[in-house]
Amino acid sequence: MYTYEYPRPSVTVDCIIFGLDNEDLKVLLIQRGQPPFQGSWAFPGGFVNIDEHADIAAKRELQEETGISDMYMEQLYTFSTPNRDPRGRVISIAYYALVKLSNFAKPQAASDAQRAEWFSVNDLPELAFDHQEIFDTAFQRLQGKVRYQPIGFELLPEKFTLSQLQNMYEIIIGKSLDKRNFRKKILRMGLLIDLEERQQGVPHRAAKLFKFDKIMYQKLEAEGFAFEI
Repeated sequence: MYTYEYPRPSVTVDCIIFGLDNEDLKVLLIQRGQPPFQGSWAFPGGFVNIDEHADIAAKRELQEETGISDMYMEQLYTFSTPNRDPRGRVISIAYYALVKLSNFAKPQAASDAQRAEWFSVNDLPELAFDHQEIFDTAFQRLQGKVRYQPIGFELLPEKFTLSQLQNMYEIIIGKSLDKRNFRKKILRMGLLIDLEERQQGVPHRAAKLFKFDKIMYQKLEAEGFAFEI
């Protein structure tokens, strides 16, 4: 056994899960059932066990507190401000994911979470700890990602219209885009497959449906691109 000269900090994980719900981008929060910040809203997460990989801990905590499992999460950033947690010296590794919200529409709170709900990114409650900073970092990463990698595969239904795709981009970057310009640029990328189908059961003129070309999607995801929007 080693004897350490310096005290060892605790390590936690936090999970920032974004989902697209029609015309709104949402993020998953839990209401804390224990102190500190009991009753406040926060991201799903908790302490990493001494014999546990942080990636595994993130998936475990997400499943324990919201009932959501089998989700790929990408490491976002490590938050290590000394006084970020009133319980002591705690370093948090944040993870984030993009999901089709319809697949996880009803999270089930459990463990030390009183409730688990989706909130609009434009109408968040006051968050516990430094979770507002964590959210800001995750959202900035998402806003940057749309400019160099495709993201719609994770957020949109399998079949979608160009208007739905443009709306997704507008929600994320927070501004309106020129319809003609956007369509010209997105179609030029070779990312979409025209399904030769139209929407069903809509009160307006049915729009054409598209899906992502999975091979091209994966290629652009790996190589990146410059999408001026």
